[in-house]
Amino acid sequence: MTTTPEVLLQVAGLTVQFPGAQAPLTAVDHLSFDVRAGQTLAIVGESGSGKSVTAMAIMRLLDYTAGSVTEGSILLSGDDQLPQDIVRMDHETLRRLRGHRIAMIFQEPMTSLNPVFTVGWQIMESLMLHQQLSHAQARQAALVMLQKVRLPDAEQLLDRYPHQLSGGMRQRVMIAMALSCRPQLLIADEPTTALDVTIQAQILNIIREMQRELGTAVIFITHDMGVVAEMADEVVVMWRGRQVESGPVQQIFDAPRHPYTQTLLAAVPRLGSMRGQRYPHRAPIAVMQDDGQIQMTGTTSVQNTVQTGAPLLEVQGLSARFDVRRNMFGRVTHRVHAVEQVSFEIYPGETLAIVGESGSGKSTIGKTLQQLIMPSSGRILFNGRDVAGMDHAARRALKQEIQYVFQDPFASLDPRQTVGVSIAEPILTHHLLKGPSIEKRVAELLKGVGLSPAHAGRYPHEFSGGQRQRVCIARSLACNPKLIIADESVSALDVSIQAQIIDLLMDLQQQHGLSYLFISHDMAVVEQISHRVAVMFAGQIVEMGTRQQVFETPAHAYTRQLLAAVPVAVPGRKIDTSMMTHDIPSAIRRVGDDPAALILQELEPGHWVARRT
Repeated sequence: MTTTPEVLLQVAGLTVQFPGAQAPLTAVDHLSFDVRAGQTLAIVGESGSGKSVTAMAIMRLLDYTAGSVTEGSILLSGDDQLPQDIVRMDHETLRRLRGHRIAMIFQEPMTSLNPVFTVGWQIMESLMLHQQLSHAQARQAALVMLQKVRLPDAEQLLDRYPHQLSGGMRQRVMIAMALSCRPQLLIADEPTTALDVTIQAQILNIIREMQRELGTAVIFITHDMGVVAEMADEVVVMWRGRQVESGPVQQIFDAPRHPYTQTLLAAVPRLGSMRGQRYPHRAPIAVMQDDGQIQMTGTTSVQNTVQTGAPLLEVQGLSARFDVRRNMFGRVTHRVHAVEQVSFEIYPGETLAIVGESGSGKSTIGKTLQQLIMPSSGRILFNGRDVAGMDHAARRALKQEIQYVFQDPFASLDPRQTVGVSIAEPILTHHLLKGPSIEKRVAELLKGVGLSPAHAGRYPHEFSGGQRQRVCIARSLACNPKLIIADESVSALDVSIQAQIIDLLMDLQQQHGLSYLFISHDMAVVEQISHRVAVMFAGQIVEMGTRQQVFETPAHAYTRQLLAAVPVAVPGRKIDTSMMTHDIPSAIRRVGDDPAALILQELEPGHWVARRT
């Protein structure tokens, strides 16, 4: 006979408000749910629905914002104590609670990690405070945690700072920090957003193992319905701050009752849904209106936008290396080989997707194309012109034609400027419009990415993570570029908004012949939007071909691993983790010890796979 696990956390009638110009803004409205020991509750909903605010209320982090809990209670049980109301808890008790009994993985790791301390010290601090470990013991425990989240060169990473790591690596550090004290309740706010699918599968396994060993309860906030299907026992669906549906995961997926839940599930991109189709295609999208009605938007069309002839962008033998260690005489002894001998081209109207693990060099390629990083070797040609041979004026003009949507929206927006000013900045910089025309253009761009023109007067901190990413996309479109480098541009968006943004990008491509370098770890989204796909591993391309070739007939073992790790929105289906046991090779090498070059062999026209020399 099975017993029902005890309730660890009970949220009852929770209401959270923020001060507004005319009246208080209700971010969470009478929310109630229970979290049981050893089980996972998933909270899903669009950005701005109150998911992260709920997590902040449970952690009592609203104390450091303008928000406050105006009604309700948050009762925490466990440790053989009577339930304690977190809302009314004193600060000394809270200090002992956070990190020890309740831990949180935040959505944006760069803004959550302290930039002036090494990542090792930030993990060690919690261990020394809550578990009374010595410095040496805490360092060893921190090393073990970094190894558990599959970070390469874990011992060296202990002494690095957050800005020296990629977005995905920073997120794994945050996860290691949250799990280090083995909390009773783990709040995971989009914990795998910045991670590729193989790392995501490993992290989810770590969380499951912790649940089995310690009976840890998990509140999982995510927009990835595949992860929800794989991890959750119970699901709470939120819309506009209110709980619109809740129940067991199987019931929510099999028989959703509320129109918003139905819309949410309909928007989930499904891997393999485009099998047999040569080109990406747009399809109508179900959108929930303010009055609760579902409206279909968009059209059905084949995305055959690629213009044959001369490529817009050519990359030939691109390498990017960074010096990381020197000897006592100042000579470089070790380098990070971020990108090695990468070659590809992008044609007008084409979307080339680059996929691979965090740290594989995807973002480094994008930043090199945008002239944010200087390449160590190789050539970059834009419209047939060598970027290295351009003068200052030509390079400045090139920055107008190549725009970048960064992975971390909060770090790429100026917190002192309204989003309207940030969007208008590239228009002013390149002298594209003047006077009232700028304000009109900003309003059009905000509407185009699903925001209101009234949002132009707000600051970045007043938006959710997904809303900030939409602002960044609007800014990238401001000066009518020819190529947009989208670095995880939809990773922070819930699936309904994600579907609208993808449809918007494809619509702009059809209208203006835009080209995209689409950097992503979401294989289902890549299948939906891309014309060609390049798979990267350890700084090199291991497979490249049309979307149909790479997804339907993957030739490289790593490509097959990526596809096998994709979570599917079917409750009860388990991922075969035996295909995800490979070690990540270190990108740090001694000077002169260059990695072995990979040569791409053509299997069929346009389909290339790497073989080692």
